[in-house]
Amino acid sequence: MGKISRVFSRIVTKIDNGFKNVVYLPKNYSSMDLSKVVAVSGKPGLFLIKSQGAGKIIIESLLDGKHTPAFANDKISSLEEISIFTTDNDKPLKEVFMSIHEKLGDNIGFDPKKVSPVELKEKFMLVLPEYDEDSVYPSDMKKVFQWYQLLNDKGVLDFTVEEKKEEKEEKDNKTEE
Repeated sequence: MGKISRVFSRIVTKIDNGFKNVVYLPKNYSSMDLSKVVAVSGKPGLFLIKSQGAGKIIIESLLDGKHTPAFANDKISSLEEISIFTTDNDKPLKEVFMSIHEKLGDNIGFDPKKVSPVELKEKFMLVLPEYDEDSVYPSDMKKVFQWYQLLNDKGVLDFTVEEKKEEKEEKDNKTEE
């Protein structure tokens, strides 16, 4: 194997219109890596990328653990590529999840499917006050809260790693001064 395979992991993030987009990530990448988690249009829930074949990838459902193929004609979106519209800049989904964790904790405490749109907007405003009210719909808010709860319940989200990185950066900044 070449140098690149020892240092990086090859991850297929999206197959759309027959083209494969491959991203190389450092092998010691944090567990908050959302590039391996995908949403597939027309299929409920979220999926983890397990492997790739000719013109397809094998995904594992986070809902029931079943492995299924996703083909080149399926609309696949990596959560790493998704962001929420705000009044300033778009906010990556990873940062929205971190905000949910800071404001609501590990368990959001409500069922996004059962709350009214008004309550949903209030909860979303608490988490992301600068969201664009004209562009972010209640259905988007439901997905964000559902995805957060599912990923957190399955242990995909690890906020301690992110906190350690921030602490290390602060220490590095102090030593530079």
